[in-house]
Amino acid sequence: MTKRNNPAPREYLKHNPKAGDKQPFPSGVITYLAPLPLPTRHPATDYQQIVGVLNDTYLVYGSGRATVSSWQVILGGPLTIFVLFVLILPLVAAGGALLVGGTWFDAKDFFYNTHLEAFNVATLGSILISLITLCTWYFSRTKERDLIAPRFNRQRREVCFVPEGGSKAYTVPWESLSVWTTEAQGVTQYGVQRQYALGIGFHDTASGRDCILEYPYPAIPLAISAWEALRAYMEYEVHSLEDIHVEDELHEPGDPPYEGLHTFRNARRRLHRRYRDGEVGLWMIFGWYLYHVMTLWTLPAFIAQREALWLQRRPQTSVPKKMAQWSEPLPEDQWAKPSELLKRQSAAVKRVWAKKKQAPLAAVFAEARSLTGDKELQREV
Repeated sequence: MTKRNNPAPREYLKHNPKAGDKQPFPSGVITYLAPLPLPTRHPATDYQQIVGVLNDTYLVYGSGRATVSSWQVILGGPLTIFVLFVLILPLVAAGGALLVGGTWFDAKDFFYNTHLEAFNVATLGSILISLITLCTWYFSRTKERDLIAPRFNRQRREVCFVPEGGSKAYTVPWESLSVWTTEAQGVTQYGVQRQYALGIGFHDTASGRDCILEYPYPAIPLAISAWEALRAYMEYEVHSLEDIHVEDELHEPGDPPYEGLHTFRNARRRLHRRYRDGEVGLWMIFGWYLYHVMTLWTLPAFIAQREALWLQRRPQTSVPKKMAQWSEPLPEDQWAKPSELLKRQSAAVKRVWAKKKQAPLAAVFAEARSLTGDKELQREV
């Protein structure tokens, strides 16, 4: 689960970690990517589409995402289980009766008896699963409603946080923001489990606490790419959601960036085009239509589209007044500029990459710092 602005178990950020520093702990290691926000050479891609809003002034990181697939699971999962119990299971029972030498009348009796026995179980189970999935969705969205995602303002070169349950907004200079990746592993009865996350935060000198946010990722490269998308936005290297989202064949030019009815129609047109070109056969066509019939056709796409529109509107009505004012655009002559140190270290990173293409990211950052006069090389916090 994503942690938002919770105090760290131990106060590490007050030690002023820098890009390239490492902090080991019993089950893993934390690698710092900032400060300073140096280029990583990873693609600037928000693979999990956590970025919800991106405009010329600010970016909202973690405002929520609506997907068609999640609603296909919520709506289609119970229906699929119902069909399996009341139709497929009786057919298997009838086929088994024939295989062991029974007659067609025996198979018919097996089918109807199994159907009648399974009907009540399937109905109750489907209703229960529907309630569980809908309640899970409702409570997750209710919890998110009280959480205000951080904003990255590239005109001011600042990041604005609002702690969970609070109303006070904290602004942190962009070049002072701490960013890290976390690699952890543990042994369970099912084997070794690994966890990865991207963290951002700052040390609040008034309270003496570290205020952090951590987002889980399937792998470290994906987490670093998400950070690179944030860094590239702040440095005016990307300018739209399309620039940081994976190229999606289900989106056509002019389509909204979210999923919905348009992506469903695009998917169907793409399927028929691939069939005409001989890329897929009739079984693929049959499977695609069967899957979408079992997941209630266009209903998940319609609900996902409405949810996406609601998520886009929600942050505008819940942010504190200070954050809303801070998010207003500035005249261009008032835009903040990157520091000379950041420029020098970014150039040094590129020179190191050019000479050592396979060097680890932390080692590259540490060497770039040394080349620009930072005598503290890669260290453990």
